[in-house]
Amino acid sequence: MNEQDTEAERRHREKMVKRKAVQDAEVASKTIAQKALLIVHTGPGKGKSTAAFGLIMRAIGHDWHVGIVQFIKGAWATGERRTLDHFPDQVRWHTMGEGFTWETQDRARDVAAAEAAWGKVLELMADPTIRLLVLDELNIALRYDYLPLAEVVETLKTRRSDLHVVVTGRNAKPELIEAADLVTEMVAVKHHFGAGVKAQEGIEF
Repeated sequence: MNEQDTEAERRHREKMVKRKAVQDAEVASKTIAQKALLIVHTGPGKGKSTAAFGLIMRAIGHDWHVGIVQFIKGAWATGERRTLDHFPDQVRWHTMGEGFTWETQDRARDVAAAEAAWGKVLELMADPTIRLLVLDELNIALRYDYLPLAEVVETLKTRRSDLHVVVTGRNAKPELIEAADLVTEMVAVKHHFGAGVKAQEGIEF
């Protein structure tokens, strides 16, 4: 190592020592060891449900019991469902939608499906064995006023203290964002669909 490389290594080490001190102080300032989170994945970009299912896999790895309620989406074969079907003792999956609104074209039917899905959510929230609950596309049901927003938000805010909840879907309501502990917005930078590529097995479903 020449003199120039040695000096670069020294500067890098000093920079990382300072960075570590800042990070250590930041971590030390956090005093809450455990808190059940309300998490929202929203935005026009791809990956909202995908991120939620990744969190489910992490939870399963820690032997948690998980509940999934899918609003809007109909019962179609997905890689996630096939994978999670291998964990019947840990995962309770309920697909309650009948397809996207432009497919059903029947508001009363969509409202009834959303209400049935919300009933299933309440049932799972009352199950003390479930530690993580994913409400896939609930944001869509709220966007179209299929469910009473105030009631949904209040129920999520006052859930039992050991239940993590993840809500996905575009156009999350401001009231839900305000109530959430963690909100991530997926931004659409570039998508292959715009170039004419159809949804693909193993990537989109």
